Amino acid sequence: MRTHSHWTGLSGADRGASVAMGNFDGVHLGHQAVIALARRPAATLGVVTFEPHPRQFFAPGAPAFRLMNAEARAHRLEKLGVDQLYELPFDATLAGMEAERFAREVLVQGLGVTHVTVGADFCFGKGRKGTVDTLKTLGARHGFGVTVADLVKFQGLEVSSTNIRAALAEGRPRDAADMLGHWHRIEGEIVHGEKRGRALGYPTANMGVEGLHLPRLGVYAVKVDVLTGPQAGSYGGAASLGVRPMFEENLPNLETFIFDFKGDLYGRHLSVAFVDYLRPEMKFDGLPALMDQMAADCGRAREILALA
Repeated sequence: MRTHSHWTGLSGADRGASVAMGNFDGVHLGHQAVIALARRPAATLGVVTFEPHPRQFFAPGAPAFRLMNAEARAHRLEKLGVDQLYELPFDATLAGMEAERFAREVLVQGLGVTHVTVGADFCFGKGRKGTVDTLKTLGARHGFGVTVADLVKFQGLEVSSTNIRAALAEGRPRDAADMLGHWHRIEGEIVHGEKRGRALGYPTANMGVEGLHLPRLGVYAVKVDVLTGPQAGSYGGAASLGVRPMFEENLPNLETFIFDFKGDLYGRHLSVAFVDYLRPEMKFDGLPALMDQMAADCGRAREILALA
């Protein structure tokens, strides 16, 4: 998959795609339906999305809401067979474009799209004034086709990033996975921590979670993909998402103990999939009690992952 952070100066091979367009936060079943409808026999498959998320641009001080960062979204789109990812910079220029100008300058002159597929609730252009009907009119005017995908429901509930966030916040990662069509993942680079886990016999891979909507804080059974380095591969593990009340810290992070793993992960990139919620964060009466609980958590996680 080729990734582009602009819409100007593209070579011929990077133009002319049939594209799915939207924010695709989570790349859930609804997004996947849009992408599937964008596939055309005579064109490469592209995705037009925006970075940062427009909501971040307009309300930078609002609580974190994203289900995945740009890295995780790109990995998921690549797994779906996307050939061209147009990750357009959402700035004052793009935010101020009227719908007609966006269609003309970005979609036609810049990307040379042949077809555009969007969800039924898609809006675009300055003030979000452009609707799917606007897009159809502009497509007819500028020579690209338009397909509108119906909203997707799962067990009577609309599949949406909002409903997925709610499931995660309540500690229901399997319900979130049913709407996502894949496990919810946090991806990023391993950073140095306090190395307490190593001293206790449970060395952990530490990752920052800034800017992300956090699942319910606590301990999870997880699947782990080491994405880079000589130990790249898939593993099982147990992860603690939270503020470590035992050590009186208050900045959330993700600490993952990878089963049956040996090696140095600093600077490597990990993808941690949340499979099952085990328990909330707890404060223990001393390190022996903490170590006993960690052993119990790992045992339970191994049992769950053996069936997942």
